[in-house]
Amino acid sequence: MPFLHGFRRIIFEYQPLVDEILGSVGIQDPERLDGSEALDSSSHTREDSTRLLTELLEREAQTLFYREGVSYSLLKVAELGLLHVAEILLQYGADLSFEDPVTYYTALHIAVLRNQPDMVALLVQHGADVNRRDRIHESSPLDLASEEPERLPCLQRLLDLGADINSADRNGKTSLLHALASSDGVQIHNTENIHLLLERGADVTATTKDGDTVFTCIIFLLGEVVGGDEEEARMINHFCLRVTQMLMAHGADPSQCPSHESLTHTCLKNFNLHFQLLRFLLESGTSYDCSVHGPSCWSGFYTLFEKLCSQLDTSDELLQKAETVLELMVANSARIQLPSNFELRPVGSRLHMEKVTALYHSLKQLEQSSPTLKHLCRVCIRQQLRPWPVDIKVKALPLPDRLKWYLLIEHTAFTEDDF
Repeated sequence: MPFLHGFRRIIFEYQPLVDEILGSVGIQDPERLDGSEALDSSSHTREDSTRLLTELLEREAQTLFYREGVSYSLLKVAELGLLHVAEILLQYGADLSFEDPVTYYTALHIAVLRNQPDMVALLVQHGADVNRRDRIHESSPLDLASEEPERLPCLQRLLDLGADINSADRNGKTSLLHALASSDGVQIHNTENIHLLLERGADVTATTKDGDTVFTCIIFLLGEVVGGDEEEARMINHFCLRVTQMLMAHGADPSQCPSHESLTHTCLKNFNLHFQLLRFLLESGTSYDCSVHGPSCWSGFYTLFEKLCSQLDTSDELLQKAETVLELMVANSARIQLPSNFELRPVGSRLHMEKVTALYHSLKQLEQSSPTLKHLCRVCIRQQLRPWPVDIKVKALPLPDRLKWYLLIEHTAFTEDDF
């Protein structure tokens, strides 16, 4: 097997040379040292180390496994960030394309993994392929840099050095999708990396062969909220809202129907849990129907009433949230169109059935009536005030308080004293 063969070659063929090279610069156990500790623990001055290293390399230059030994040593010093040692090794024939026989990472990959931005720059300046992918995971240096918040300096440096921001692996996964997928909303908040990638032109329409989009990880995290710890749910919801804001600011469409489902549809199906995110989506002008196929694919009105009808009972809070969501959807369109052939089949108590039916009939009446001038003005003004938050902008308008009150959607968020 190539994997075992490569490992044996380290042990029996060029590991002794590697040990000599590292020892000449004062590194006895590179696995337990970072770059600063390696230098501090050395008994040699930098000049002595340079002299000893160059003498060793010149003496061993004609040996059988010299090129492998010096190239593998470069992997170790790249990990430690020892720039002057790396420069000498490169001068004496270290191969930038040499792969670690266990991980198959090159020196550039390892420098990124260890967050060594100066080493990244040095290697690229000496000819390292900034877009090279490893043979196991097909990760580029930019992919690896995007996956951890502490690697932001390397991400910045790679982009400055010309890394292809929209390069994808064989499955279509880009660095932006890597950054999103590595975030859990609780311990890993990869928002700075995501923001940098977006600002540098990352494609928000990127889709993998499996149909994953920029919203797939957000949909997954929202699913983790259901039945989870309240504090973790709060953190995840906050993270999802923040990332969605960034993605939409760069043109991502949360209502576009991928092979799974859209973010807007997901929020509508559990509007009681994802109310704040759904409110942001609707206030920002997001379509409440599938933006590709229209309401024949999925409809916001149908989804919301389906949720209400499936409830055994309706609390005042749930009904109030439903009314707010419906009003936001109504305020997005000059004329609404409810799903055809949709019949209410609420379950539960009689009071529950009456509340849901009354809400549906009020919408039916609105659909069958011609839109009033007041409604058209409301839709037009709110559209002009986008993006979110619209309600804050309403308060700043030079209008009478009664008109401001009409322009608002969720009146419980404000009192008359706020005006």
